[in-house]
Amino acid sequence: MKGPLFFAKILLFGEYGIIKDSRGLSIPYNFYRGALKIPNDKTDFNTDSHQKLADFAVYLKTLDSKIIEFNWEKLDRDLFNKMYFDSSIPQGYGIGSSGALVAAIYDQYALRKITVLENLTKEKLGYLKKVFSLMESFFHGKSSGLDPLNSYLSLPILINSKENIQTTGIPSQHIKGKGAVFLIDSGKTGETAPMVSMFLENMKKEAFSNMMRDKFIKSSDACIEDFLRGNIASLFKNIKSLSSLVLTNFQPMIPENFHQLWQKGIDTNDYYLKLCGSGGGGFILGFTQDFEKAKDSLKQYPIEIVYHF
Repeated sequence: MKGPLFFAKILLFGEYGIIKDSRGLSIPYNFYRGALKIPNDKTDFNTDSHQKLADFAVYLKTLDSKIIEFNWEKLDRDLFNKMYFDSSIPQGYGIGSSGALVAAIYDQYALRKITVLENLTKEKLGYLKKVFSLMESFFHGKSSGLDPLNSYLSLPILINSKENIQTTGIPSQHIKGKGAVFLIDSGKTGETAPMVSMFLENMKKEAFSNMMRDKFIKSSDACIEDFLRGNIASLFKNIKSLSSLVLTNFQPMIPENFHQLWQKGIDTNDYYLKLCGSGGGGFILGFTQDFEKAKDSLKQYPIEIVYHF
């Protein structure tokens, strides 16, 4: 058995803001992917992944069967045959490794599942998000359900608010364009739960809460609008503002060795950096209007292109 492939995801805009009901834009990233697999022999086996799936199945059995039910006979049989999640998605890197796994399990074992071929109404998307939130909470303590939703649908998702999400189209890439969205490998993993806890503590402070409402969310929402409409000049003006806000107000979420590089991008306009997910490590997201220039400025770090302008 080699199940369907489920891709990583990148939250282009909306990190932390979506916790406070601002907008977000998430896209699938098919460079990294994963699939459920039953090994053919003892050499083709991942013990850690199999154990994680077995523990996950125990957790799934505690969920309310009125909301979601699974084919336990099939799942238990496949686990008995040492099923694991064969994945290239790095864990703790902010691109949805657990989301892809959740999507794969739902796809293979959920009873009365909503398929991607259906007419995906607001109600169906809301239901899927709720189910995925419950399922992925096993990995993060609390989950919005957006990562598995993105992986399952393999479509860009526009988050208007917690209760209002929709699939969306994004402008076609210009493969020969000079500009790019890219990922930088920070060289260390990050953990979501402590970063989110720190953010929620900061939100109790009036100055930080006001900054989120009056500046951060406005900049982030403007970036989404510009990106979807293809307003590149305005997009980069707003990304610069967003990058600066993140550097000033989210320093603990930025690996220390990136603080100067972050500022350098803002000062030179060669590139602008922002968090990819909750931060603390993993990937950092970059935007540039001249990829060759950005690549030269960041030559000591591995870079992957996500999208061409």
